Amino acid sequence: MKKRRRNKQKSQRTGLWFMLWFSVLCFGFVYWNCAVEHPVIAEEMDMEEDSELLVSSLPLELQTAIPKKLDMEFISELLVSSLPLELPVLLPEELPEEKLLVVIDPGHQEKADWGKEPVGPGADAKKTKVSAGTKGVSTGIPEYELALAVSLYLKEELLARGYEVIMTRETNDVNISNLERALMANEVQADVFIRLHADNAANSKTNGVMTICQTPDSPYNSEWYEENRRLSELVLEEVTGETGANKRRIWETNTMTGINWAEVPTTLLEMGFMSNPEEDERMATEEYRKKIAKGVADAIDRYFGED
Repeated sequence: MKKRRRNKQKSQRTGLWFMLWFSVLCFGFVYWNCAVEHPVIAEEMDMEEDSELLVSSLPLELQTAIPKKLDMEFISELLVSSLPLELPVLLPEELPEEKLLVVIDPGHQEKADWGKEPVGPGADAKKTKVSAGTKGVSTGIPEYELALAVSLYLKEELLARGYEVIMTRETNDVNISNLERALMANEVQADVFIRLHADNAANSKTNGVMTICQTPDSPYNSEWYEENRRLSELVLEEVTGETGANKRRIWETNTMTGINWAEVPTTLLEMGFMSNPEEDERMATEEYRKKIAKGVADAIDRYFGED
């Protein structure tokens, strides 16, 4: 009788231990599956607390049958030992970073829209929605074609550097106002909004590069002045450094609709004077256009690198 009781007790203990092992194995599988499918959640799991939860969820007779020396540390080790040796857990710093987004606005378009729109939020003053721009005095190339060509080179350069890029237009046959272009950048929460244009002057000798931003006391978006001023400085410096063009100035004005409506870091680059024969011809070449694009890309790198 005693032998059978001992055998029964031994069988019960064996069964209890099997239940414990099976429970640990199931918990380990759930934890491993969570780690694979949801690594961030797995990282936040507390193994010791989960071990206590495991024990408390076992039948009472199994809880009481666990020896005192089988403490939580042992349970934790048992749980860990049930997992694969190489658990593919991604730590937060190993997760892919979200790409910085640059919105490029090639200035103007093939056909002007002479309708009017507010120059800024709440403004009574209105300006033409969008014009066709100027054209090369020597080459006859329209400004809208030049702006798009350089923008496409800039897009290619930025993509190669790991940025995400959105263009406000990729053809000339569009009708998108300056206000709408700014709202496009706002809607996608661009990290940088780059507007590309070319200049024109009555004096054919006038040449060089200029960038534009709002004034410190802009009634529309003065809170963006410091960021826009810094971005404008970097673009002016890098583009003139890359091309060797005359470095003119940063023009601070509240007359630019596409800047006034922007709620993201913004600058407008005047790449050169199409009214200057030599500069017009330089801007017509692939080599020079690519230099402008590289200069802008270098400026954007610096803008984020110096934060």
